[in-house]
Amino acid sequence: MVALIPLAMFGFIPAVFYLFVRFPAQRAVIISFVAAWLFLPQASYPIPSLPPYTKISAACYGILLGTLIYDTARLTSFKPGWLDVPMVIYCLCPIVSQVSNGGSPISPTVNQIVTWGLPYFLGRLYVGSLDGLRQLAIGIFAGGLAYIPFTLVEGVRGPILHQMIYGVNAFEDWGQARRMGGWRPVVFMQHGLMVGLWMMTAALIAVWLWQTGTLKKFMGRNIKTLVIILTIAFFLCRSTGAYSLFAMALIVLFSAKWFRTSLPLLLIIGYIVFYLYIAAAGQFSSKEAIDFITQIFGEERAGSLKFRFDMEEILGEKARQRFMFGWGDSGGNRVYNEYGQDISVTDSLWIIAFGINGAVGLVSLFSSLLLPVIVFCVFKYPARTWSNPKVAPAAALGVALTMYVFDCVLNAMTNPIFALIAGGISGLVLKAPESLKSKKISSPARRQSLVHQKSG
Repeated sequence: MVALIPLAMFGFIPAVFYLFVRFPAQRAVIISFVAAWLFLPQASYPIPSLPPYTKISAACYGILLGTLIYDTARLTSFKPGWLDVPMVIYCLCPIVSQVSNGGSPISPTVNQIVTWGLPYFLGRLYVGSLDGLRQLAIGIFAGGLAYIPFTLVEGVRGPILHQMIYGVNAFEDWGQARRMGGWRPVVFMQHGLMVGLWMMTAALIAVWLWQTGTLKKFMGRNIKTLVIILTIAFFLCRSTGAYSLFAMALIVLFSAKWFRTSLPLLLIIGYIVFYLYIAAAGQFSSKEAIDFITQIFGEERAGSLKFRFDMEEILGEKARQRFMFGWGDSGGNRVYNEYGQDISVTDSLWIIAFGINGAVGLVSLFSSLLLPVIVFCVFKYPARTWSNPKVAPAAALGVALTMYVFDCVLNAMTNPIFALIAGGISGLVLKAPESLKSKKISSPARRQSLVHQKSG
């Protein structure tokens, strides 16, 4: 069964080519990203002087090659915009980080480009419109439905599927998978928290597509039934952090529907920015947050959070020694004891970005993810439009992206789908707002339609 790993990893690129031949290019891109993230194994193949070949790079390389071969015109029509600047800075800042610390910039820079830049760029190319974001939202919804049987099996049996199908364990610490009297599914991802975040995103999109009437049936099934099933499956993933994100996201969306305001979303974004500012400056005090979490979720969750805050405190202090561009991959961002042993644990994406690429990397990464959402809800598509079936998928994706960024304050869940969403929303808001009026059928066309209906 171990032989399936190279077959799946290296066979994925020709599979992407087949998708480009079989489907329209936009659909091929969405299917490729979702399928790679959900079903490719946790495997890494080293490449000399370059970042290793992983499920993320398999998807990005395959889609980029497919675009070059089958959809070249789309590349030539690409027009960069000002919202792309933060992502460009983040992809290129490893050059300065590495050189200033005596390291080679090639592999870290290419890794940043593949992990973040390419999914963002492909989002700009393929889903930078209301219809494109609708197709992406439906693709994520379909991916959530496809994962239900796997999450249910592992919810009962534990994280066994990766070993059963690919012959190796992707998750060794079963203690972290034991939650609430059952198992937290891991399936083909790196951690159960990733599965919880994915299923939360799919359930959130499903609820909003149903509530706005954007989708009434899917694969011949009533959307309401599928939403209920998917939401139940999400709650069975036993991820309390994802529960909180789901609740916040629903408050944001229904505030837009009932009160026509995006203020809750902007407050969440403001909190993220404020926290990153005071944490990076070394001014954050965790005591109040720990006391609050203890009252709501109990001492076990509070203890886990306190450990993360303690680690971020010492890691932040180390990062501020190379404040602007960080330590690169020299290992200088880590904290060592008097015996030279690494005593630090990096759980959150923000402290990793800050330690490795400094304030420039931290600001550019989070700006590339949050700025498109701010422009979307403040300047282009205000909250009163979010219930419109044309805008609803984009709104749900923007809120889901914000919840992902919120999660990155505590966890390091690198997921190319969210960079794809950020690129798609950037492409959408860099253009003039699309018309939300339904097209009227001309009189001859209307008469012809009526004739066909009568003859039918």
